[in-house]
Amino acid sequence: METRIGLLGLFFYYFVVIATVLNIISGEVQSYWEQPFAQPYFDNSTKREVTATVGQSALLHCRVRNLGDRAVSWIRKRDLHILTVGILTYTNDQRFQSLHTEGSDEWTLRITSPQPRDSGTYECQVSTEPKISQAFRLNVVVSKAKILGNSELFIKSGSDINLTCVALQSPAPPSFIYWYKGGRVVNYSQRGGISVLTERQTKTSKLVIARAMPSDSGNYTCSPSSSDSASVVVHVINGEQPAAMQHGNSSANSVLINNRSFSHRGHGHGPLDRWLASVGGSKNLILSLASSALCWLVKSIRSPFSGHGR
Repeated sequence: METRIGLLGLFFYYFVVIATVLNIISGEVQSYWEQPFAQPYFDNSTKREVTATVGQSALLHCRVRNLGDRAVSWIRKRDLHILTVGILTYTNDQRFQSLHTEGSDEWTLRITSPQPRDSGTYECQVSTEPKISQAFRLNVVVSKAKILGNSELFIKSGSDINLTCVALQSPAPPSFIYWYKGGRVVNYSQRGGISVLTERQTKTSKLVIARAMPSDSGNYTCSPSSSDSASVVVHVINGEQPAAMQHGNSSANSVLINNRSFSHRGHGHGPLDRWLASVGGSKNLILSLASSALCWLVKSIRSPFSGHGR
C-alpha cells in the first residue's frame, strides 16, 4: 500500500513538473509572437508615389515582412472599396489584379490601362488586430509630344529643316520616337541628307533634312511611344518669295529712315511724326500703308518704261 502511494505521489510530481514546463514554453512562444519584431510590418523601401501614363499598366508595390498567416488587401481610399484580398480580385473592374509570388514578401497591385480617373490614394492593408496599412499615391497622366517652335514653318529652299520633339509628362523615357511625313514614316532611304537623333534619357528627338526642296513640304508628325503625337506644317518656298518679303520690309524701313532724315535739327520730329501727331494715328499702320503706296508708285512709274530700251 505504501508503495502504491509512493508511485502515485511520484507520478503527480512529474505531472506537475511537465505541466509547468509546458506552460513556460507556451508562455515564451506567446511572448515571442507578441514582440514587435515578430509582428508583420511594412518594408518602407518601396516607392510610395507612382506616376503612370494612360494606357500603360500601373504597378504599386507593397512589401510586408513577417506576414505569417495574415492576409494582405488592397483598398481604394476614395470610396473604401476592397479591390483585392490575397491574390483574389473583389471588384467587377477586372483591370485591378493582385500579383504575388509564393514565398516572397511583395504584394503588387496592377492596374491595366489606367485612366486619369484612377488617380488617387490606395492602401495596402494587413489583417492584424488592429489592422495596419500603408498608403500609396497614384498619378495617371496623359503624355503629350511637343514640337518646339511654331505650328507652321516657312523654310527657304536650300536651307535645312530642323525639328525638335519632346515627350512631355512621360514618367519613363519612350522606347521609340517615330517621325512621319503625312502618313508615312520618314525614311533615310527616301532621299539623302536626312538624319534623326533620339535621346531617350532627355525624351527628345531631332529631325534634320538638309538642303530642303519644295517636295519636302508637308505635315510632319512626331510620335513617341506611350504619348500623344504632335504635328507641324512645313512650307519650303523658292527664293523669289522670301526676296519679295524682304523687299517689303526694306521699303518700310526706307520710309522710316527718310522720315528721320528730314528731322529738324534739335527737335527730333520729322514731317511724318508731326503728321501722325496731328491725326492721332497708329505709326505702324501708317508706315504699312505708306510702304504699300510707295511700292505701287514705283511700279506705276516703271510700267510705262517696261519693254523699252534705254
